[in-house]
Amino acid sequence: MTGKTVLITGGASGIGLAMVKKFASEGCIVFFIDTNHQEGTKVQLEEHEKGYRVKFLEGSITDYSQLEKLIHSIPGKLDVLINNAGISHIGKVENTTEEDFDRVYQVNVKGMFNSIKAALPKLKENGGGSILNMCSVAATIGIPDRFAYSMTKGAALSMTLSVARDYVADGIRCNCLSPGRVHTPFVDGFLAKNYPGQEKEMFAKLAATQPVGRMGTPEEIAELAFFISSDAGSFITGANFNIDGGFMGLKM
Repeated sequence: MTGKTVLITGGASGIGLAMVKKFASEGCIVFFIDTNHQEGTKVQLEEHEKGYRVKFLEGSITDYSQLEKLIHSIPGKLDVLINNAGISHIGKVENTTEEDFDRVYQVNVKGMFNSIKAALPKLKENGGGSILNMCSVAATIGIPDRFAYSMTKGAALSMTLSVARDYVADGIRCNCLSPGRVHTPFVDGFLAKNYPGQEKEMFAKLAATQPVGRMGTPEEIAELAFFISSDAGSFITGANFNIDGGFMGLKM
């Protein structure tokens, strides 16, 4: 992967940040898109200090015109696109507002569509490459109070299969990862907001839903993302990988 160009959306924190660090440490030229100016700038500076080639592109994946300009600003080829940016929502159909639904759709579905559409010309010019979409176990199993979020992840899985089929002749592979619960800043923020004073207890409860008895780490997700995106994963396309501590396979 040394010298290959990688674009990661939502790379300023959580799983996206772990991916930025992993790909950069393996010698890749990493560009990452995020709306968080402060964190994005900080990540770029820290990675530069390590001697890594990392560039922060500030912008939103929900704005196709802006996103297209950002991607076109990447010099030369593009080898890997990772659609990591996403947001969550808690609620059933009856307590999900139209605004909630549209907000989650705009980022998780339309944003992924925008990124793939804008990056395809560069991937084609390169003679092929890898697209990796962040999905979720929520795409294929019913999870309580995750109606809108689950809808978007079902769409992510379907997009993955469609893109893999449509562009296999162009040498473009497309796969997705479906994590279970992963310990990110989002989890800590969710617990602090919804369970003040009970964070430790609720964290343990959420961790226990994985048969291995813990949440995953962003670094573990990044390791699998790297393998699938690298030449070692060149025989893989149109696949969905559960990385969930046994949540899907071992639940009784």
